[in-house]
Amino acid sequence: MYPNTLLYIDGHWCPAASGRTLPVVNPANHQQIGTVAYAEKADLDRALEAADKGFKAWRKVSAFDRCKIMRKAADLFRERVETVATCMTFEQGKPIVEARMETMAGADIIDWFAEEGRRAYGRVIPARTEGVYQLVVKEPVGPVAAFTPWNFPINQAVRKLSAALATGCSVILKAPEETPASPAELVRCFADAGVPAGVINLIYGSPAEISGYLIPHPVIRKITFTGSTPVGKQLAAMAGAHMKRVTMELGGHAPVIVFDDADVDAAAKAMAFAKFRNAGQVCVSPTRFLVQEGVYNRFVEQFVTHTKTLKVGDGFDPDTRMATLANPRRQAAMVANVEDAKKHGGTLRTGGYPIGEKGNFFEPTVVTELSNTAMAMNTEPFGPLAIINPFKTFDDAVQEANRLPYGLAAYAWTKSAKTANAIGAQIETGMVTINHLGFALPEVPFGGVKDSGYGSEGGADATEPYLVAKFVTQAGL
Repeated sequence: MYPNTLLYIDGHWCPAASGRTLPVVNPANHQQIGTVAYAEKADLDRALEAADKGFKAWRKVSAFDRCKIMRKAADLFRERVETVATCMTFEQGKPIVEARMETMAGADIIDWFAEEGRRAYGRVIPARTEGVYQLVVKEPVGPVAAFTPWNFPINQAVRKLSAALATGCSVILKAPEETPASPAELVRCFADAGVPAGVINLIYGSPAEISGYLIPHPVIRKITFTGSTPVGKQLAAMAGAHMKRVTMELGGHAPVIVFDDADVDAAAKAMAFAKFRNAGQVCVSPTRFLVQEGVYNRFVEQFVTHTKTLKVGDGFDPDTRMATLANPRRQAAMVANVEDAKKHGGTLRTGGYPIGEKGNFFEPTVVTELSNTAMAMNTEPFGPLAIINPFKTFDDAVQEANRLPYGLAAYAWTKSAKTANAIGAQIETGMVTINHLGFALPEVPFGGVKDSGYGSEGGADATEPYLVAKFVTQAGL
């Protein structure tokens, strides 16, 4: 049921030139389920040549016709939801329900960008002289190198592919080796919908070697990366040395602020769902819960109760609400975070330990009263760990929320319009959602500030980095 994954270069599915492959392992049982082709320099050179050729052809296709092809790809993706979701659960481990949701959301993202590409409007600037026309026209920036992570194999790849294709760019997609089959199915839908050869190229291999070769290469004109802040800084520096455009969606450490006047029942239920979605392996996952003293004990009790009801198990079990972590590294990181939290005075309210002897399962975990000196209070846990601490005043909450260099997402709960407006204004993040879960829709911005990166991967802002505003001025003869 799980395929071996090939490279896709210049319209052909092919093995690596060297024949080299990597094993793909099911994180639920550590058994090998397939292989993925491992690209090296010869494969990268072919992909670069194809992307250059593909860009020259694709940029000439009208936005209207690009839109039709992309809409067809979205329809194919919906039709193949079970194939894609099954691959994703096998390779990444998330519950099949979440895998289906990610796939269907991916189709919606394609549709939205397809239509947005038709609206890459230029403008006319009034001239100072009679008979002069001053135009600003939008043109595609050129071939794109896109780097995507394993936690959302579809969600991250589809945003980058769709933005590039909608604006007339070609792409070399470096997808994750740990979760290769689901993004390959995404590319297959675009190919089957009629995207010309060379416009999309899919590769896997050494992240450092591939980024080190593609980013400086003169064919590549833009880089888009989703991943950790340390790696993102390295890639951004490399891109800057070669004057390449970049979009960086990097790590976060999302605060959740629950005020005394909040609907505690609604907040505890919604935030428990958000925290343990994809086993906490989410860049916008709520992690540092700051709860005002008046409702602190009630919130902790309800949040822990919701956490204890989560069924942890096989991703293919329809009753599973949290499945395995994606790799042994994450399980080891969770163990280290919990042990460190105990040393720094944290109280373990529930969870805290690996589950079973097979797979990367870990208990949904809640720690309270944790010191700011603890590792988990300063470095994104990226797993099923929630930290709940009390606060006294509005200013105390804002100070703690803004303490870290990260600024991706934040959550707040209050019944006061005045408090909601103030928290929305004072939190230093690219995204804030108040009294509901409102992130990641295709039509809204998605991106951070400070060490969480720059640029947007959602909404109208997401297409701008793929476009060049060219000024053309003309006088009549």
